Amino acid sequence: MDNLSHGRIIGIDVSRDWLDLHCLPDGLRCRIPNGPEGHTAVADLARDRDAIVCFESTGGLEWRLWARLEAEGVVARQVPPAQVKAFAKSGGIRAKTDRIDAELIARFFAFRPDAGRRLPAENLCSLRALTSKRAQLVEMRKRLLVQIRAHHKLGTAAMFDDIDTELKARLDSLIKALEDRIEAAISSDDVLAETAGILRSIPGIGPVASTMLIAEMPELGAITGEEAAALVGLAPVARESGTLRGKRAIAGGRRALRHVMFQAALVAAHHNPTMKTFADRLRNAGKPHKVIIIAVARKLITLANALTKTRQKWVPSPI
Repeated sequence: MDNLSHGRIIGIDVSRDWLDLHCLPDGLRCRIPNGPEGHTAVADLARDRDAIVCFESTGGLEWRLWARLEAEGVVARQVPPAQVKAFAKSGGIRAKTDRIDAELIARFFAFRPDAGRRLPAENLCSLRALTSKRAQLVEMRKRLLVQIRAHHKLGTAAMFDDIDTELKARLDSLIKALEDRIEAAISSDDVLAETAGILRSIPGIGPVASTMLIAEMPELGAITGEEAAALVGLAPVARESGTLRGKRAIAGGRRALRHVMFQAALVAAHHNPTMKTFADRLRNAGKPHKVIIIAVARKLITLANALTKTRQKWVPSPI
């Protein structure tokens, strides 16, 4: 990419009201309102400098800016906050301000341009918004159930029974409505519907996991299996130095998607004949349960990537 070859990068720390910019390599800093006029100003600045724009994932605050930049022909990338934070720690940076964050984002992207995520297509943006909202409501329902169990232990459940029952019913209804909208969004797009069918053909990957894979991993099928595992955070990271040989562990990646793949792996380890054979082999070798589930999840994501690439549905085969 030409923009990266000469290192002209604009890092942006995005907040609700402001965009803090840091330009590389000259170190120009400025603050611009996070609104339509500010988005136009960023696009103009990027074009004048022939620069690429990068910013962290902020839960949606960056989406309008991102869409405007892409519409204006400006290359823009979203980078993972966890990796930017790790990059800051590796450089011994502890202070945190909007200006420092903008510079860190720019310098991280200069160091790891491959970590930047492209803007998904419009249908994927809508699907991601729906899956994100569903995840929020599911988390609210989990917390409510924990509170209900606590009330039962304390003997105070009767005091809140009517409130808790009404809340749970409302959350159940909202989650079901969102799931219907998610299914409709997938069904209305032939490519997404075909991809969902391929993913759901794999025992262990159901509607929730397939939807999350489509929404949160648009790269699926266009990358290698190793890259897919790394993006989800299922690739083992080596911890070796000199004669030290530490245990390898997973790290980074897209946390929400990794959690869903863990759940899929739990199901696949019992109901997917190929994965069950693989899990049993690890179990017989004395591997801990967590290690087995991570290994199954990694094999699932690799399989999902391969089938999406070839546009073929799953058929059982021995490992």
